[in-house]
Amino acid sequence: MASCDSSSTKSGCGSVGAADFSASLTPLQADKAVLHPCYSRNAHHRYARMHLAVAPACNLQCHYCNRKYDCSNESRPGVVSEVLTPAQAIAKARQVAAALPQLSVIGIAGPGDPLANIARTFNTLEGLRLALPDIKLCLSTNGLALPEVVDRLVEVGVDHVTVTVNALDVDIAAQIYPWLWVDGSRVEGREAAAILLERQQAGIRLLSARGVLVKINSVLIPGVNDHHLPAVSEKAREWGAFLHNVMPLISQPEHGTVYGLRGQREPTSAEVDQVRSRCGGSMPQMAHCQQCRADAIGMLGEDRSQSFPLSSVPTTQVPYLPILRQRAQIQAGIASQGESESAGACLVAVATRNGIAIDEHFGHVRRFQIYSVSAAGIISIGERFTPPFCTDKNVCEADNAREHEQRLTALVDLLGDMAAVFCARIGMGPWQQLEQAGIEPHIKGAWQPLMETVAQWWRQRETAADNGGANSHAARPDTDIKGVA
Repeated sequence: MASCDSSSTKSGCGSVGAADFSASLTPLQADKAVLHPCYSRNAHHRYARMHLAVAPACNLQCHYCNRKYDCSNESRPGVVSEVLTPAQAIAKARQVAAALPQLSVIGIAGPGDPLANIARTFNTLEGLRLALPDIKLCLSTNGLALPEVVDRLVEVGVDHVTVTVNALDVDIAAQIYPWLWVDGSRVEGREAAAILLERQQAGIRLLSARGVLVKINSVLIPGVNDHHLPAVSEKAREWGAFLHNVMPLISQPEHGTVYGLRGQREPTSAEVDQVRSRCGGSMPQMAHCQQCRADAIGMLGEDRSQSFPLSSVPTTQVPYLPILRQRAQIQAGIASQGESESAGACLVAVATRNGIAIDEHFGHVRRFQIYSVSAAGIISIGERFTPPFCTDKNVCEADNAREHEQRLTALVDLLGDMAAVFCARIGMGPWQQLEQAGIEPHIKGAWQPLMETVAQWWRQRETAADNGGANSHAARPDTDIKGVA
């Protein structure tokens, strides 16, 4: 299991910087970074992203922002062609997932702040989680409302959050943000800056403690915060962030921003490189950011948002499971450089909390880790989210047997393209349904190292195939665990 891209193990998943963060990440966190095009310098050549513009309102005024201007050829944060309702966003996401098998992550980045649009944002996230169980969810925010929603973000499965932090000093921040809106009141100046900085720090710490990967965005404003950003990088690393993205200010007068109208100059490329180099001593630096539109679709640098207007979204949605399985095969091919198409290659699902050991019960899993197993090795290709079918005691009892069975059937269908499922414990009913679906249940590696267990299983599978015999299923669970799901 790679801890990061093979070409970036010393500098992390960013592109610049001497700090090594890989030791602080669990294997699952490292895999999540590798599969996110904005978090990994290699992933953006292989995986696509989608931004859903469902959040028009903002709770913070920034001198570098103006969300009223739109040009189809412009790539700039806050720019959108259409603001979507949650229902429209989910339908459009399904369309794009079917058209772009390389799509790995969907994020909400505006055009305002997602957390200033709580209902619209979480209705979209919750709908995406049900409709697209293999897609990673992402969020970008100024952090003002972040501390209150960390638990909800974790519950819905958001693993990546970007927080824009432009300063730590209230006097510098007050030059960037004239006012903010909090608790029903407008607050200005240094007081506003102090509130924002306190909430950004609290939110980043809470996210990091819950295992969410936090990236920091900072807008480099010459003469305002250029000398200060290395301190931002150092402090954000202390809070638990793992990647810093220093972006050049965009301030053309035609955009209508305060900085643009005042004549605030943009930094030169040399200035950006110099600040990134200084920040890199504290945290890996991202250097491949394209400062995308809030409705961007596709690979970084190849925005296809204009190819998917709302008018093109089908009114009738086709079943997603066949699409999901096709996407998994294509993504396995990308990750394994074609080895997933060789004889004996397969996909497996693993119940693991951190990617180290096989340590979850089958009926309690909220997300299965999916691996491509082939001559290229055991490579993560993502996750599949599912409501656990047997955590509610009432549902598991006889009076609710039908609902319990429906949940189990849906879960087995979700894993229908797996050769095997590895978990710590499993009941007889799920075991039998998996076998009937042609999926091998495997519990011999319970609480054992994930990679070693899967590798040993694959070697035995290959040996059986070489000997011309069918791969025998593992022994069924002992009688004392038949009732455990």
